[in-house]
Amino acid sequence: MGSSCSKFSFCWFHSHLKPSVLESSDQENGGKSEINMWGTISEFSLEQLKGATNGFSSENIVSEHGEKAPNVVYKGKIEDGKWIAIKRFNKFAWPDSRQFLEEARQVGRLRSERLANLIGYCYEGEERLLVAEFMPYETLAKHLFHWEAQPMKWAMRLRVAFYLAQALEYCTSKGRGLYHDLNAYRVLFDQDGNPRLSCFGLMKNSRDGKSYSTNLAFTPPEYLRTGRVTQESVVYSFGTLLLDLLSGKHIPPSHALDLIRGKNFLMLMDSALEGHFSKDDGTELVRLASRCLQYEARERPNAKSLVASLMSLQKETEVPSFILLGLRHETAPSAEPLSLTPFGEACLRLDLTAIYGILEKIGYKDDEGIANELSFQLWTSQMQETLNLKKHGDTAFRAKDFVTATECYTQFIDGGTMVSPTVYARRCLSYLMNEMPKEALRDAMQAQVVSPEWPTSLYLQAACLFSLGMENDAQETLYDGINMEAKKNRK
Repeated sequence: MGSSCSKFSFCWFHSHLKPSVLESSDQENGGKSEINMWGTISEFSLEQLKGATNGFSSENIVSEHGEKAPNVVYKGKIEDGKWIAIKRFNKFAWPDSRQFLEEARQVGRLRSERLANLIGYCYEGEERLLVAEFMPYETLAKHLFHWEAQPMKWAMRLRVAFYLAQALEYCTSKGRGLYHDLNAYRVLFDQDGNPRLSCFGLMKNSRDGKSYSTNLAFTPPEYLRTGRVTQESVVYSFGTLLLDLLSGKHIPPSHALDLIRGKNFLMLMDSALEGHFSKDDGTELVRLASRCLQYEARERPNAKSLVASLMSLQKETEVPSFILLGLRHETAPSAEPLSLTPFGEACLRLDLTAIYGILEKIGYKDDEGIANELSFQLWTSQMQETLNLKKHGDTAFRAKDFVTATECYTQFIDGGTMVSPTVYARRCLSYLMNEMPKEALRDAMQAQVVSPEWPTSLYLQAACLFSLGMENDAQETLYDGINMEAKKNRK
């Protein structure tokens, strides 16, 4: 994102390839987001973590299971202002501090943009604590089972499944393929709305090795027989997560498999998704879930196979996760949050009166530096006529006579003797005022062609796309405009 030209303009000129969610993360160093990640794992003092959590205040608890859970997760803020997540084990967990330390250090070596990475630990007396990156947008369980504004979109559900499969493949490649109690509470959303797998599940809850706290109906059959977790057990749990994503409910695998065998799999699907997914995609995801839930562990796919199967199902790969998730990205507590500018706010509301006021106020100051190669003959014979057309258009625009403004600006543009991104912007808004959004979009794109580093053109494209009902494209373009303006202001 943040390209100087939007994908719409490049339909006219050359292809514009944005980073796709299909790109696998850099499995050695966590990929492009590593600059946002912590370095090596650190040892925290108990005093530091007490200070970060207001003395482990109940108000700082973020785990859904609450204060009475044996191992509670808190959010905290350390001295440099960074937010962290802290898991505090009960007093009887990990009596051998060396074993705890070794486990923490091994998990702390992992670094991936698909994980909520472990960044530290604390062991003092009987206290055992883990410290991880804080994920501000809660759990998959919250977004899937307890949504308020809108159900999770189909494309986002497919992305969650894909990113989780990538997380498991990465952990497996690093010798940490065992994940304990994989469920919808272990999947978290970062400041960009991307799903990440909690690193806490890579360590056992305690020395007794208990690996499942969920209902027995969701526990891998071999675990019930042997009490041991294997990589195949993790795949079984991944299958239960696929059922969650399909149904929007926590359905016992036995019930789901009965429906699948009876060819009633559409009864599994979340009713809120009706009409928003293809039957082929639904069938493929159901088939993958049933493979993961095979009774015989050896018949289940491995993590690498899961990634390959899910890659081909990815939809709307150009749309950022925060948009698919319905989040206001500018409110995310990132290091440099992007504020919604007045122009951006007006476009988001499709407030044409406010947009008009902004364009009228800025005038033509952004046309400075636009080159116009005019011959001497053109200067003498046509310039005055051209300038008069623009002047008449501006007079009509100020008078809010948008029909006349459109006519004058069209004659000015068709004359071809001068190029002005502002005239395209003003004619764009005149078209919008006259309920001609397709024509308006063409002008907004042409303004960007003339002046590629001009945020106004992106803002107007977003307004046109909102007007055309192209919500996802509009939000993405609006974000590009905000990002471009922020970069210009930093220069």
